[in-house]
Amino acid sequence: MSLLSTPLSLYSIPVAYFMAFYPHNAKFSLIARTVGWNNLDPRSHNQETLVKKGMAPELAAKVDRMAAAHQNGNETFPLWAVAVLAANFAGVDTCTLNTVSGGFVLARLLFNYIYINQTTPTASWLRTLTFFSSISLPMYLLVKAGNKLCLA
Repeated sequence: MSLLSTPLSLYSIPVAYFMAFYPHNAKFSLIARTVGWNNLDPRSHNQETLVKKGMAPELAAKVDRMAAAHQNGNETFPLWAVAVLAANFAGVDTCTLNTVSGGFVLARLLFNYIYINQTTPTASWLRTLTFFSSISLPMYLLVKAGNKLCLA
């Protein structure tokens, strides 16, 4: 049995969930190493506050981008989970599910990397392109699932 014919798409759901938290964990680590983490008020770690505490402005901006990447992952996750579940329920073929799931995971990894490290308008447009590319994948699965159920 090849990897593409083994049903793996459901595993992409917890992978996507934990990938959404990578930027938050990286943010925590960066703050803890530089100015110290305030666990009494963890949402106070924004760019302005961190600069006042002595963090370099470029690092504080990176912290804000990490928070934004985390938020974006949380916003994207439900769409992905529903799409994978719907496609599995509808009986979309395993090869398609695995290929699209792998593409989504890679696109989200790339999105996080670009978002966290972007510093130029060109990089921000690349991030936007990566975002819309990643969002097209759950939409594709939802359409495939709908077609499969409508034409059944």
